[in-house]
Amino acid sequence: MGGYERRLRCEQYILAEKETGLGEHRSAVTRRPMDDRSPARPTHRVRGRDRRAVTPAPPPAGERPAADAWRPARFLVIAAHPDDADFGPAATAAAWIDAGSIGRLVCCTSGDQGGEDPDADPLVLAGTREQEQGRAAAIVGYDEVVFLHQPDGAIANELPLRELLVREIRRFRPDAVLTHDPEVLFYAGAGVNHADHRAAGIAAVDAVFPAARNPMAFPWLARTGLPAHAVRRLYLFWPNAPTAWVAVAATLDRKVAALRCHASQVADPDGLEARIRAWAAEEGEPIGVAAEAFRVIVIDDDPGEGPHEGGAA
Repeated sequence: MGGYERRLRCEQYILAEKETGLGEHRSAVTRRPMDDRSPARPTHRVRGRDRRAVTPAPPPAGERPAADAWRPARFLVIAAHPDDADFGPAATAAAWIDAGSIGRLVCCTSGDQGGEDPDADPLVLAGTREQEQGRAAAIVGYDEVVFLHQPDGAIANELPLRELLVREIRRFRPDAVLTHDPEVLFYAGAGVNHADHRAAGIAAVDAVFPAARNPMAFPWLARTGLPAHAVRRLYLFWPNAPTAWVAVAATLDRKVAALRCHASQVADPDGLEARIRAWAAEEGEPIGVAAEAFRVIVIDDDPGEGPHEGGAA
């Protein structure tokens, strides 16, 4: 694609977004959460619209929130590298799948820079890591793993990646997307968030809204049988300011087993289980049980939505 064609396509995409506004084009919601049977609850006025579901704020200091009770019928995990989803929301994914949800995993890269030997063949490493992720995904229970083969260490939130992500969202049609919290630059207490984590997270968010639900964004996808689709919620993992906690004591064994598949990445396999259980206990401290913590963004109400027990209400 030449520079002029690329610029023209970009300008056409931007114009389509401006003309449609925020959320003017919304496809019909495909399915309500399978465990939501509550009566309708009062609406809240948010930015000029009546909303039943609202994006939660962190709980007040000293208040113990309930475990998150919302569950999507279909969910898509979008991660930067092989193993990110397993260090991230694997126990939540396993719990939802055990309860009847269908989950799928998208890895933006194949992890070809995830080694310590500068003489190693990155293509061989990428193949190894894809195989490791495939075995781990089978343990968690995903129905499919998709690799987008973006450059490891150089993920860019640009239109080519957005189109790939929109394609996967429209192909799978999830109710929720789980991805990295793109606003975390420095982890609270320690460390810098990997540039690929931040880039993959914001690319996923931009693909979810507005692109995947806008039929004029990448219109050739609709013409080839992938119509617009509205994702209702984002679950952002590894947040500094979580707003929802999913209890995962029953599926931590699966998370540990999935992580053991990543032999090329786990430096201390003997200490892995104790470390993962300690992290889950730490993340779950606000609700008093082992948990995975998320920052939840509610985009759309569920059909007939009523009050929820957990933080994603």
